[in-house]
Amino acid sequence: MRLLYSALWWVGLPFVLLRLWRRGRKEPGYRRHIGERLGFYGQFRDRTVPPILWVHAVSVGETRAAQPLIEALLHAYPRHTVLLTHMTATGRVTGRQLFAHHGERVVQSFFPYDTGWMCARFLRHFKPRISILMETEVWPNMVRQCRLHQVPVVLANARLSARSLRRGQRFGAILLEAAANIDCVAAQSEADAERLRLFGARSVHVTGSIKFDVEAPAEAVALGEQWRAGFGARPVLLCASTREGEEELILDALAAIDHRAFLTIIVPRHPQRFDAVESLIRARGFAVQRRSAFAATPPAGDVQIVLGDSMGEMFAYYAACDLAFIGGSLLPLGGQNLIEACALGKPVLIGMHTFNFQTVSEDATASGAAMRVQSAGEMLACAAALLQNEDARRAMGTSAIAFARKYQGATVRTMALLAPLIR
Repeated sequence: MRLLYSALWWVGLPFVLLRLWRRGRKEPGYRRHIGERLGFYGQFRDRTVPPILWVHAVSVGETRAAQPLIEALLHAYPRHTVLLTHMTATGRVTGRQLFAHHGERVVQSFFPYDTGWMCARFLRHFKPRISILMETEVWPNMVRQCRLHQVPVVLANARLSARSLRRGQRFGAILLEAAANIDCVAAQSEADAERLRLFGARSVHVTGSIKFDVEAPAEAVALGEQWRAGFGARPVLLCASTREGEEELILDALAAIDHRAFLTIIVPRHPQRFDAVESLIRARGFAVQRRSAFAATPPAGDVQIVLGDSMGEMFAYYAACDLAFIGGSLLPLGGQNLIEACALGKPVLIGMHTFNFQTVSEDATASGAAMRVQSAGEMLACAAALLQNEDARRAMGTSAIAFARKYQGATVRTMALLAPLIR
């Protein structure tokens, strides 16, 4: 099975690289550092790097979630460097933004493709003291090579939905072996822990979600408040991290409302879709202004929709709104993280499809911080009602802050599990 898996990687590699190059037409970051994905690290050759603690965060969400843990590692191990790896170009940009102030104490690279040869080159080059994989990133050949190179592996902030468990079990022995070779698992919830045990993981501990420990940067909050002042007296609905297919649903439902007394901000999850979403907005006759134009011209009073076409500013968008809908949940896409909105005291609306964040979504709803909606039309009806009811918004906002604070502390618990493995 392992030979077949590795052979498929080698056979498919030309097509993988072609797709990478094509994606780079819209996102140039995918055409940079391609050698790193193949196990070549020439740009690090002449550098003397202190002992390395390796953290892998595949994309933007995992990178942001890893921030409290990376900050804790840098503080607890001042003689070490953190190597932060990614699979996506946007994840790498986010990491650079978050940790630029640490200088060379945080080194970034792309994660190599999961062949034994490339993974072994990666480990021989960087010689990490530990491998910390964030959330769901279990790559069979990399985990096996870590075992062969005596690098302990930790799955941190781990989550596994029932759907992912069923899919993973279909692959059989190779994934079960990988799960069994993980030295320690820090799960977000007891439900995640139980599914991970069924998947074959050992030494599973429930530490909670590190995302509750992420703090909103003061400068991001100040920026959002500046935007809010520029929007004027109109209440503001934020549609955050929307996914393909959702914008059409939201825009069609928005067009059906005769009297819209609120401003809508739409922030697509993926930056390569910014232009396409703007076209969708204009095609429906809405007056739109992009976030990238704010520096030159504040949004005019007749602007109906603001398109959030920036990276790394989600906290600013949350600070600028009165109410937030969390995307990825109107369609069966699994939902996105609602914790950041709650941490800033914003009432939250979510759709029915939140299987990637099931426990968190259920807890937020039960605590009064969030409300579920079944469609884009119902979401906008609830939003309109809440935006006209300041007392209801204030009550939900208070519940949101209490909910976010209640579940803090996962970083400390995770660090306690890492300490003996790093030693």
